[in-house]
Amino acid sequence: MASTPDPVIVAILAKAPVPGLAKTRLVPRLGAAGAADLQARLIVRTVETAIRAAVGPVCLWCAPDAEHLVFVDLAARHGIALRAQVEGDLGQRMHAVVAAETMRAPVLLVGVDCPPLTAEHLRVCAAALRSHDAVLVPAEDGGYVLVGLRGPDARVFEDIAWGGPDVMADTRRRLTERRLSWCEPFVLWDLDRPEDLDRDPTLVGGRRDTTRDG
Repeated sequence: MASTPDPVIVAILAKAPVPGLAKTRLVPRLGAAGAADLQARLIVRTVETAIRAAVGPVCLWCAPDAEHLVFVDLAARHGIALRAQVEGDLGQRMHAVVAAETMRAPVLLVGVDCPPLTAEHLRVCAAALRSHDAVLVPAEDGGYVLVGLRGPDARVFEDIAWGGPDVMADTRRRLTERRLSWCEPFVLWDLDRPEDLDRDPTLVGGRRDTTRDG
C-alpha cells in the first residue's frame, strides 16, 4: 500500500472584495463595484482550486480582517481556517504567513490573481517541496504567483520592490544568498492590468470552467 504524502498547507492571501479596496487597477475597466465583484469570484475560485488539489489544509489569510461575508461563507461551506493578515508591506505579510504555517507543515503561499492556476499546478508544487527548500511559480511580468517554503526565512521577502519587474530576479538572488534549493516548474500569467482581462473571457461577467483543473 502506497504511503500518503505528508501534507502541505495552501495559504491564500486575499483582500476583502470591497469597492475601492480590491483590484483598484481594474477600476478603469470594471468600475469599483465590478472590480470588487471580480475579487469575490477570484477568492472563491482560488479556494475551490486549493481544495481540489487535496495536498493539505487550506487557510485563507484575509485583509483587512476576516469579517467579510465572502470569507465567512467560504469557511462555513468548506471548513477552511480564516486568519487576519498582519500590518506591513507585502513581504512582511507573506513572511508572517510562512512563519505561522510552517510551524505545522510546509506551505504553498498564493494570492487570488492567477486565473490559470489549477489544482494540478498546486499538486506539482507541493511535491517539489519534498526535494527542495522552496518552489516558485514565476509570473510572465517578472513577479511570481506562488512561493512555497519548508521553513521561514525573513530575508527571502526583504528589500523587494513589490509590484515591479524585478521581483522574481531579486527573489532568486535572495534564495541563492541563503543557500536554499528551489525549483520553478511553471511560468503563469497573473491578473494585474485591465488588458489582462481579455486573456480569459470568463473573468468579466462569466463563470470559470473548472473541469480542466483535475
